[in-house]
Amino acid sequence: MTVPEKRVSTRLDPYVEAYAERTQGLKVSAVRALFAVANRPEVVSLAGGMPNISDLPLNALGAAIGDLIKARGPQIMNYGSGQGEQQLRQQICEVMALEMIDASDENILISCGSQQGLDLVTRTFIDPGDVILAEAPTYVGALGTFSSYQARVVHVDTDEFGIIPSAFRAAVAAVRAAGGRVKFLYTIPNFNNPSGVLLSVERRRELVEAAEELGVLLVEDNPYGLLTFDHQPKPALRSYSDQVIYLGSFSKTFAPGFRVGWVLAPPAVMKKLVLAQESATLCPPVFSQFAISEYLATCDWKAQIVNFRTMYQERRDSLLRGLEDHMPEGTTWTHPLGGFFVWLTLPEGFDADQLSARATSHRVAYVPGTGFYADGLGSRNMRLSYCFPTPERIYEGTRRLGEAIAEEAGLRATFGLVEPATAGSQPIGPTRTQSSSGEPDPHLEVT
Repeated sequence: MTVPEKRVSTRLDPYVEAYAERTQGLKVSAVRALFAVANRPEVVSLAGGMPNISDLPLNALGAAIGDLIKARGPQIMNYGSGQGEQQLRQQICEVMALEMIDASDENILISCGSQQGLDLVTRTFIDPGDVILAEAPTYVGALGTFSSYQARVVHVDTDEFGIIPSAFRAAVAAVRAAGGRVKFLYTIPNFNNPSGVLLSVERRRELVEAAEELGVLLVEDNPYGLLTFDHQPKPALRSYSDQVIYLGSFSKTFAPGFRVGWVLAPPAVMKKLVLAQESATLCPPVFSQFAISEYLATCDWKAQIVNFRTMYQERRDSLLRGLEDHMPEGTTWTHPLGGFFVWLTLPEGFDADQLSARATSHRVAYVPGTGFYADGLGSRNMRLSYCFPTPERIYEGTRRLGEAIAEEAGLRATFGLVEPATAGSQPIGPTRTQSSSGEPDPHLEVT
C-alpha cells in the first residue's frame, strides 16, 4: 500500500486567516518572557513572583494527602461540583474573616487560581470595546486577560496611599463623557503587584462609596493581604460592601502548584460565574480542593502564614538594604509593608527595557515597568521581587544591578546621551532616594 505524500504548507502560519479577532490582543507576558534567563543558576532573579514554600511541613502534608487518597480516593479523583466543594468553600469563609469579610459559602466559586477567577469575571462582564479601569501600574496578568477580551484599559492615578478616589471619579466621568462604558475598576489594594503600595483604610471606604455612587463594580484582587509585615491585615474592600467582587488565592499563603483560588460575588453574579466555569472546565480540580481542605483542617495554617511573613520580611529588608548600598543618585523605590515586590524608578534618561540586556550580562534579572501599563508608560521603572532568593542572593543581586546601571551611565556619558524623563514614570511612594554620597538621605522622601 502506497503511503500518500504529505502536503507541506510554505506559509509561516497557514491558520492566520482563521484566528478570532480577539487573538490579536494576545502577547507574551513580560514576566514569562524572562523565565529562560531568570532560571539560569548563575543569574540572581529579582524578576518572578514565585513564592518560597520550602518552609511548609512537606512530610506531614505528604502523609495527610496519602491518607486522604486511601480513604476517599474514588471521590477526590473524580468529577465534582462546578461551583467547588462545599467543605472548602466553608473553610474559605474562615480565611476571609481575617480581613473582616462576612461571607456565605453559597456566594463562593472555586477557580483554578485567582487568575482563572479574573478571566471568568472578565468574560462575564466585558464586550469588545468596554472600558476597565485599573490602577497605574497594575498586574501584568490582568492586562493580558483584559486584552484577550478586547477591553480598553484606562489607568487611574495612584500615590503612596494607593488609588486616588478623586482620580477614579474623574476617570469614570471622562470615559462616560466620551461615550464609553465603564464595566468595573480592577484593583490590588494590598501590596499591589508591581508597586507594593498599600491602599489606606481611609481611601478604602471612600473608594467603595464612590463606586456605589457612580454605579461602577469593584473587582478586588487580594493574593497578598495576609502577608503583611508591620500590622494586622487591613479590612478588605469587600468588608465594606457586598457589591464588591473579591478574588482570593492559596498560591501565596500555601502553594501555587495546586492552582486553587476563589471568587466571592453577589448571588446574581455568582450564577453567571458558575455557568462560565462549567463551560470552561466542567469543574475546578477536585483533588487540589481536597488537598487544601485537608491542609486547612489538620495543619496550623495561621502559624504558617506568620512564618511566611517573617521570611518575606527578612528578604524585603535585604533588598532595601542592597538598594540603599548600591543604587546611584536619582534612583527611588517603594518601601512595601508586605507582599513580594518593590517598584524602582531609574534616574532620568534611563530606560529599563534597554538596561535589561546589560543587567542580564551582569547576571541579574528584573521585570521592566512597561509591562505593567496598558499605555506604554513605565519605561524608567522596574519591578524587583524579593520572595524567592535567599537574603544573601538578593543583596548580591542589587550589587550586580548597581554595576549594570553604572556601566550604562558611563556609556551614556561617553556618547553624550541625555534624554528627557518619560512621562508617567513617576515614583510611587512611600519611597527612598539616594543622596550624592550614596547613603540614603532621610530628608529626601519622594511622594
